[in-house]
Amino acid sequence: MKIFKFGGASVKDAEGVRNLASIIQEQRENLIVVVSAMGKTTNHLEVLCNAYFHKDPQLWVVLNELKKYHQEIVNQLFPIDDPVYRHMEKWFNALQNMLSEESSLCYDYEYDRIICFGELLSTTIVSDYLQTAGLKNQFIDIRKVLKSDQNYRNANIDLTLSEKFCKETFTFSATSLYVTQGFIAGTKINQTTTLGREGSDYTAALLANLLDAENVTIWKDVPGVMNADPKEYAQAEVIHRMSYKEAIELSHFGAKVIHPKTIKPIQNKQIPLYVKSFLFPGTEGTVIQELEERLSLPPIYINKENQLLLTLTPRDFSFIAEEKLSQIFGILAKYKLKLNLMQNSAISFSFCIDNHEAILTDFIKELQKEYEVLYNRDVKLITIRHYTENCIQEIIGRQPILVEQRSRITAQFVLHN
Repeated sequence: MKIFKFGGASVKDAEGVRNLASIIQEQRENLIVVVSAMGKTTNHLEVLCNAYFHKDPQLWVVLNELKKYHQEIVNQLFPIDDPVYRHMEKWFNALQNMLSEESSLCYDYEYDRIICFGELLSTTIVSDYLQTAGLKNQFIDIRKVLKSDQNYRNANIDLTLSEKFCKETFTFSATSLYVTQGFIAGTKINQTTTLGREGSDYTAALLANLLDAENVTIWKDVPGVMNADPKEYAQAEVIHRMSYKEAIELSHFGAKVIHPKTIKPIQNKQIPLYVKSFLFPGTEGTVIQELEERLSLPPIYINKENQLLLTLTPRDFSFIAEEKLSQIFGILAKYKLKLNLMQNSAISFSFCIDNHEAILTDFIKELQKEYEVLYNRDVKLITIRHYTENCIQEIIGRQPILVEQRSRITAQFVLHN
């Protein structure tokens, strides 16, 4: 049994859905297909969530745009009397009813309730299209299978309970093909949770671990794991083999090709992870697995845009020691913010995080109770793994550096965008 995961770029339009079907058509083994929301739907739903939570009447405009986008894809794939139209209407009616109600006071809870519709819509379309293409499959609502705690927006999976439901659900007794959602899960009381942005990779890895899959393949719009984003670096090259350890490091520093939580579940059971191009499915791609030998890797460049650089100084001029750091980390955890870089001196602490506009004001206000807060919006963080002085000069040059940090293998630079 194998796991295939298709990201949003692979199903961003009707042609993408047809291409997904052609890739699956070539498979002769039992298969679970994990699908993300289509295109930029998650971003669209985040705008919708913010409008709902802050009582912005524009939310209905945003909802109509979302409907139109999915409707156009469906119109190109199905005849007008296909059952998919009823299936789509069910999800949109549920979303509209939810948005018509009064919001709770918990943003993270509302976020997960709304954001899940991206995956529910995409998998409905994909599952129904595969049926019309002669690929019999079973649609699974993953919220009934992967069970989590109530840590909204970054839920923790109950592995024991989820394994039980997975083995009861994915039996392959009546079908050799299942279609399900990435990124989302459900609590014991059937509330929706999410696993963190780009969490569909993690879903695929969890299913592989719980069901002892032969391997996992993540289908991307790039030909494998590359040493740089080919849209930004013309000389980017594919790294055909990589260890689990290196993949974890890259995902930690923000490499978009793999979600940070993906590697642990498959490494624990020594399940190979393939990263391949859905545009050129016959090419080699990258395999991530346990390696005995140490590979010689080229410099690997990771860019994170839309960053926020903050510097905190205690108002009472006390040292930034363990007690202060614990307090700062507690506030970061409260707002579910991940440090992308940190650096401290005797009386200041600087760090770089993703810029989450929806919670930024409240986050800074809480910090300002005890700290003077200076911050730069819209900076970028460049990480270079396996760096050389030459490659630093080539990438950074004479650009003004706000923060610089180096270890033996990794160099990081915060720059004005």
